[in-house]
Amino acid sequence: AVVVGGGSWGTAFSLLLADRGHEVTLAARDPEQVRAMRETGRNPRYLTELSLESVTPATIDDAPIAGADVVVLAVPSRAFGSVVRELPGDAPVLSLTKGLDPETGERLSTLVTDRPVAVLSGPNMAEEIAHGLPTAAAIASEDVALAERLQAEINSLAFRVYVNRDLVGVELCAAAKNVIALAAGGVDGLGLGDNAKAAVITRGLSEMARLGEACGAQPDTFAGLTGLGDLIVTCWHPSGRNRKAGELIARGHTPEEAVAEIGQTVEGLTTAPVLRDLSRRLGIELPITDGVCTILSGTSLSDLVVELMGRRPREE
Repeated sequence: AVVVGGGSWGTAFSLLLADRGHEVTLAARDPEQVRAMRETGRNPRYLTELSLESVTPATIDDAPIAGADVVVLAVPSRAFGSVVRELPGDAPVLSLTKGLDPETGERLSTLVTDRPVAVLSGPNMAEEIAHGLPTAAAIASEDVALAERLQAEINSLAFRVYVNRDLVGVELCAAAKNVIALAAGGVDGLGLGDNAKAAVITRGLSEMARLGEACGAQPDTFAGLTGLGDLIVTCWHPSGRNRKAGELIARGHTPEEAVAEIGQTVEGLTTAPVLRDLSRRLGIELPITDGVCTILSGTSLSDLVVELMGRRPREE
């Protein structure tokens, strides 16, 4: 297997595959990062305490992608399309990226047109997985045989894998939950309490399900690992990037300053306007997502809270 993406999730997933006995190449774009991984046996930027002796670091250009059994993509959503277009060979793609394509607004799997594709998602904080803590995930694909093969090759006592046939729902959950996490982080930053945060998360899940229904997703997906499960951990985990970014923005940082302090990709910032535009094309209301976009445009978060709380009461 070749894992493309030298961030925390790509690094953690590489180690997970290696622990299952697979031969793994971890491919990163930056030659200096690759050189450091080869010389020190550590990723110099992410999960720096972990040994990478069980994987082979390489640049993307030098990685044996053409001959791989599967190519795992753990790259930012904004880079996904360009990376997919440049992949040699015809190996299946397993996407770990949680977002939408910012250029087209499409689900990322739709950009993979020349080979089979599957998507893995769930409550998967990279730091916990890298340290062997247990979790579960779902693999979705239109090619059920591919999903089942990947399930068998990845599943372990620490990483339980389910097959989900709802590719549309899984991808939309993975994208939308990061935007809701920005809002949940804003609640943390303003010190509004756990009641308010739980309300935001619950209404956020309702938004996710409404979006999914409009796109033809299965309702059960939003109550599952890739919906509710991933939403909870993303909104509550102290090191969750999107939650942390929302908290920093609520405390006065600009989005750019928040990203700089976190030092990693914050997918919700890319996804929020794409999701808003998609909802408008579909003619559905996503008030929390709309609110996040207004904050990113400079509106006061306190004003947004008043606006959301002042919406006309209605049935749940």
